[in-house]
Parts: sequence; structure tokens; C-alpha cells
Amino acid sequence: MQLITPDTLSDYELIDTGGFEKLERFGRYVLARPEPQAVWTKGLSEEKWDELSDAVFRRDKNSDEKGQWILRKSMPDNWVFGYKSGQLDLKSKLSLSSFKHVGLFPEQAENWEYIGRKLSGMQTEQPAVLNLFAYTGLASLAARQAGADVTHVDAVKPVISWARANMEMSGLDNIRWVVDDALKFVKREVRRNKKYNGIILDPPAYGRGPAGEKWLLETHINELLELSVQLLTKENFFLVINLYSLGFSAMILENLFRAHFPDAPNREFGELFLRDRSGNKLPLGIFFRFSDQ
Repeated sequence: MQLITPDTLSDYELIDTGGFEKLERFGRYVLARPEPQAVWTKGLSEEKWDELSDAVFRRDKNSDEKGQWILRKSMPDNWVFGYKSGQLDLKSKLSLSSFKHVGLFPEQAENWEYIGRKLSGMQTEQPAVLNLFAYTGLASLAARQAGADVTHVDAVKPVISWARANMEMSGLDNIRWVVDDALKFVKREVRRNKKYNGIILDPPAYGRGPAGEKWLLETHINELLELSVQLLTKENFFLVINLYSLGFSAMILENLFRAHFPDAPNREFGELFLRDRSGNKLPLGIFFRFSDQ
């Protein structure tokens, strides 16, 4: 099992963690927001956090998810994040949501690099890539910039619009946008005998499809992987899955892959993390990935 952190982030820094919070810099702006896995003591004082923060998320007392941001006057409604490394040169709009998210998960940069490497090494003219639960689309952009024909699936229409704006800011085009429930879409693709060289999955612990379809990770992940087996090509392929769900062990994910992809070559699994200035490692999801290269 591997522990992996990206070393290619210049527009992001995890400054401090602790007290169930994290202090992060995205571009020139510093945000303080909840982080349930930061159970240790903060490295910096509360006064220093207040001094550094441009925006602080305060959770609603009546909700485990929603809240509001307290902003300094200099804090804009949205701004641009840049990622540049090797062949990748991506841009993303960031915005403060009522669910504490900003539109980007920086620890995923390690997977963006993996996607770019695998596509660049494929011996096929234009690989087809399917990105499920694709959110604002940085993984889709990485695949498209590496020359893939990309299908981007998410259940939330405004998020698709956000991803399209990120594509345009990054100087890219011709991504196929699909507003749909991921499991329903995959079932249709299997019936159509569709094949993809790459599949990217980042399913939430729970969620809703556009028609109210209910997604529960522990209930549906087994079926989703069973169907994904049928969508992958026999040559020139890769698959990446990332999960951020408290209590969902990397060993559970390994067992699922042993069942559905027993002969998967070049397999890797473990945890993604980010390190703060004090050296604390903040776990931010488990991953499993493999390819025939």
C-alpha cells in the first residue's frame, strides 16, 4: 500500500491543520474550512489563522454539511487556479460554495499526472476516456490535453457548466458533456457495447442523480465496478478510482478489485495525502489504479 502526495502544486499550499480544520492557500487567497480527519492540535495559533485567512467557513448549527463563508473585503466571489506540470497546463475557476467546497481537490494532481502519462504512452490514435462523477473536470481536462476523446458525466447541471468554463479557460474543446446518473449511464453504455481506453471514477459517499436517483457508495460500488470491467478495452487501458469516505479502507477497495479485475496489471493502491508546514500528513482519500503499460 502506497502513500502518495503531489509534488507539482505551485498554486496551492496546505498551511496548517488541526482542531478539525485546515488552512489552505489557493492562488493568492487563504481559506480556513472544516476537515474531519484533522483530529490533532493546530501547529499555528488561532491568532495566526485569523491573520492569514481571507475566508473562513462556519458550519450551520442545524446541518452537518451546509454553512456560510465569512469573508474579508478583499476576497472575491470567484478566482482562477492554475496547474502546470510537464505536458499539463490547466486552469479552473474556484468559488466558495455553501458546502465548504471550492471546486477543486488538489490532492488529485497525482491522478491528473497519472492520466496524462498513461494516455501519452498508448499506441492508439485517439483513446476514449470516461470520467464518472466528474465534478468540475480537472481529470477530464488532463485527459483531453493528453489527446483523449473524453466523455464527462455528472448528475449536477451547474457543475457541468463549471467544468465547461474550465475547459474553455484551459484552451481546450470537444469534451462530451453528459448530465446523468453515473450508474444508469454505465448500464446503457454496456448495452451499447461501448468501449473505453480509460475510466476515471471519483464517487461520493452518497448523492442524488438528476431524476432523484439515490447513490450510496457501500450499496452501489460493487455493481459499478462489475460494469466497468465490461467497458474497458482489452489493450491500451487504464482505470483510476478515488474514494473519500470516512471508514472506507483501502483494503476494501483492494478486495473489490481482486474480485472484478483479478488480472489487472501494474496495479497500485493506497492513500493520497497533503502535508502541512508542520509536517502533518492529512489523509484525503484512498485510490486504486492500474494499466497495461
